Amino acid sequence: MPGKDYSATRFSSLTSITPANAALLKPVWSFSTGVLGGHEGQPLVVNNTMYVVTPFPDVLYAFDLTQEGYPLKWKYRPDVNPSALGTACCDAINRGAVYADGKIIYNLLDGHTVAVDARSGREIWKTQIADLGQGETTPMAPLVVKNLVFVGPSGGEFGIHGWLKALDLATGHVVWTAYNEGPDKDMLVDSSFHPLYDHGADLGLTSWTGDAWMRGGIPVWGWLSYDPELDLLYFGTGNAGPYNPEQRPGDNKWASSVLARRPQDGKLIWAYQFTPHENWDYDANAEMILAEANHRKVLVHFDKNGFAYTIDRATGEVLVAKPFTNVTWAKGVDLKTGRPILDSAKLTGASRGNVTDICPSLEGGKSPVSAGSYSPHTGYFYVATNNLCMDYQATQVSHIAGTPYIGANTPYKPGPGGYMGAFIAWDAAAGKAIWSIHEKYPVWSGSVTTAGDVVFYGTLDGWFKAANAWTGEVLWKFKVGSGVVGCPITYKGPDGKQYVAVYAGIGGDWFLLSGDVRSDDPADVRPPADFARDLARHTSQGGIVWIFGF
Repeated sequence: MPGKDYSATRFSSLTSITPANAALLKPVWSFSTGVLGGHEGQPLVVNNTMYVVTPFPDVLYAFDLTQEGYPLKWKYRPDVNPSALGTACCDAINRGAVYADGKIIYNLLDGHTVAVDARSGREIWKTQIADLGQGETTPMAPLVVKNLVFVGPSGGEFGIHGWLKALDLATGHVVWTAYNEGPDKDMLVDSSFHPLYDHGADLGLTSWTGDAWMRGGIPVWGWLSYDPELDLLYFGTGNAGPYNPEQRPGDNKWASSVLARRPQDGKLIWAYQFTPHENWDYDANAEMILAEANHRKVLVHFDKNGFAYTIDRATGEVLVAKPFTNVTWAKGVDLKTGRPILDSAKLTGASRGNVTDICPSLEGGKSPVSAGSYSPHTGYFYVATNNLCMDYQATQVSHIAGTPYIGANTPYKPGPGGYMGAFIAWDAAAGKAIWSIHEKYPVWSGSVTTAGDVVFYGTLDGWFKAANAWTGEVLWKFKVGSGVVGCPITYKGPDGKQYVAVYAGIGGDWFLLSGDVRSDDPADVRPPADFARDLARHTSQGGIVWIFGF
């Protein structure tokens, strides 16, 4: 599955690669996907076959790992509506597939979910789940629990009405739809809903003014996790729309929140809002990693708002909330109320003009794209972080279905310290960083950690690195040809050896911000963003799958 397991740990029990021998890693295979674009997500290895999903047009490859050169077994080319390219917010990416019941299941950019026979590449079913006309696209990686496939939309910048859907694994039919805002009946809320910090009926309605909730955004485009013992499905929600918070007074529940639902019927059990009345585009779509801390079953989340949360995953009680990067918008989190302690000078809105030096920027202290990992061996969480700040000038904006609904100008600037990113190890029980590797640019890749005490991550300027999971010492690095915005994996090959795989293909927001990185289009000579003017000197767009081994 996308996060390796239901707990989304991205932890491998393999031990062949260690701090003692990682420097001997070398490339053993590479493949061009034929697509220049942001290669987010991760390869998937099942039964000695590697499955790779490209950005738009969402081609699915299957490679035979038992034969020399890993030849292609089959290729599935779906029929994808090209108009989705004009609707996708932040590049036409895909965050990967999931395997279940002999099927490879993934989303297409144009609002469809498909199931493909893992052996033959034959399409089994295809279901429309989203509405392009409303600004909904679907690049997220599904999760399968029992007989259900869980999917959600992007579109927070288009004023959608966010939701999560469950599809029948066998047929693709929609079993239930639960909205993330609005009246209780639409949110599948009944007497079993017990949020720890909020009380009352129709919280997804009364925390808004007028009908603003109907175009409030709150997408589900990140990662999902599941606790089989508690029978709870966890996922984060995205920003409220528009970016001008004065157009949507109130807490705006349940934007920028974590929701815990029963998978079979979608009933909401608890919810917690990281950033009430979100002012800064601080989505909470990042992964919810399930672990234990101080003998409690917890959920650990690194939010765009710059705080790392350790939460009791049975009740939603916040146990620890500490900043993991430079934060200026809030002074801390009150553990009694669960609410951030705001710096009123950093509140935004059209009437406030240009508000300066807000940290982190709306790219987040950590991007939800950059899935972290957890090692039960070290007890640490491994996270790609950003050290960017911004100025924020909100403007009044009108909503037209299917068009951007934003209303803000938000130029970025480097944060303090002379670096724009770091890869860190985090102690979630104590709420502190153990070590940090500073990088010149923001770090946008996911990570994978192993029982061999090695952790892997990539950089925007095209390096793939291995570090000692205990100390942060960089053990090895390799230039992969394009920036890394995907998530590495490690697996045991049919020869019994351990391998590591990763995508190289800068994209997402960094395709938009880096400037001249697309040489196949003579007209695309956009200037780079002021804060990272030389990034395009180190990377161009790409689309390569790399495998490393001994």
